[in-house]
Amino acid sequence: MLARNAESLFWIGRYVERADDTARIMDVAVHQLLEDSTVDPDRTCRQLLRVLGFSAPEGELDVQTVIDIVAFGRDGAGSILDTISHARENARGAREVTSTEMWECLNTTYNALAERERAAKRLGPHEFFRYVEDRGAMFAGLADSTLCRDDGYRFLLLGRSIERVDMIVRLLLSRAGDRPTSPTWATVLRSAGGYDTYLRTYRGALDAGRIVEFMMLDRLFPRSVFSAIRQAEQCLTELDDQTDHRFGARNEAQRLLGRARSELEFIRPGVLLEELAERLDALQEMCRQVGEAIALQYFHAAPWVAWSSARNDGEDDLLLEGEL
Repeated sequence: MLARNAESLFWIGRYVERADDTARIMDVAVHQLLEDSTVDPDRTCRQLLRVLGFSAPEGELDVQTVIDIVAFGRDGAGSILDTISHARENARGAREVTSTEMWECLNTTYNALAERERAAKRLGPHEFFRYVEDRGAMFAGLADSTLCRDDGYRFLLLGRSIERVDMIVRLLLSRAGDRPTSPTWATVLRSAGGYDTYLRTYRGALDAGRIVEFMMLDRLFPRSVFSAIRQAEQCLTELDDQTDHRFGARNEAQRLLGRARSELEFIRPGVLLEELAERLDALQEMCRQVGEAIALQYFHAAPWVAWSSARNDGEDDLLLEGEL
């Protein structure tokens, strides 16, 4: 597979997952801000922008300002509109390795964003966030049902998995300073779409320790940090042409993911809440390093070498351009 196609698929996976997760987080957070009179809007809005990686403007913040920045911003800072646009542009450049259904899904989603933005102004932001969530789920389903399980699919799934780890970590960071008994921990489950699954798993007992354990360590919930890391590891293993090597991980991305998975897999029970913010920061840094390692290994082609003729003592020698 061409490096540019592999990179496009990797980033399509990341961008679609980022748009979906951002819409989920915003949908739950906006409902909380509008319905809970005990919440400080300015403090909560600043915390939300910080967790999602946006710079907070000067002055007091309200719900509508945050929605305009995170959902509808057009300044290239990573809003939902920008993210979907980037996913579409990557799909445009990789039409030969994506299905027609995937392209039509992204193209239709992008073209309908302006109308959905106007609808959100009239009916409320939930209409926009729900639309993004539904289209993200549709794209994931189309990718799973129309792509062959080849290297292209693995790069798409790899990007999705790494971005999912990063977004779940950001979601948990937004609650890392809350009291273990705070009811706001339930918003983590709702944002990740795991509220009902959690209740069935733990028989309805809402506890901060269990919520963190479920979101980070559960092996059956696909949006848990552990499951996403393990999925990314599997993709990298399948992308490796030489799987019979004898000594550990062959590349930096596999090493980083394997170490993070091992730390989660063998952590002592009941200690996740201890130094939670530090653990989450380390996972977020791991995602950044893994992204760089994958780009260096798969997407950065070798420099182009030009041969030129140089006369030396009456003879023509071919020299590398870099040696001239």
